Amino acid sequence: MNYLAQDSIKNPVLSPSLQSKSGLAFFQDLLPRIVGLAFVVGVLIFFFIMITGAIQWITSGGDKAAVEGARGKITNAVVGVVILLSLFALLKIIEDFFGINILALDIGPLLIQ
Repeated sequence: MNYLAQDSIKNPVLSPSLQSKSGLAFFQDLLPRIVGLAFVVGVLIFFFIMITGAIQWITSGGDKAAVEGARGKITNAVVGVVILLSLFALLKIIEDFFGINILALDIGPLLIQ
């Protein structure tokens, strides 16, 4: 049996489009997926913190310390989403300047660009 005659090692966890790639092509395809997924996770975290801050504000019962804590949580969530959207805009500018596609998220039949 000749072990050197095998094509390559394939990771069954990866999608079929990533399994056939190696080296630089693999990272060129993986990077946009990671960046897109990070943006989705960031937005989900924003909504979670915003909702918990709103619930904390509603249930504060007029307690000044609880209202201030809730206001701080909501403020931090808004600042976080502004930073996330600023980063998105900066990456879009870099994409247009260099002609590369960083922000494409391809999850099976769902393609977000």
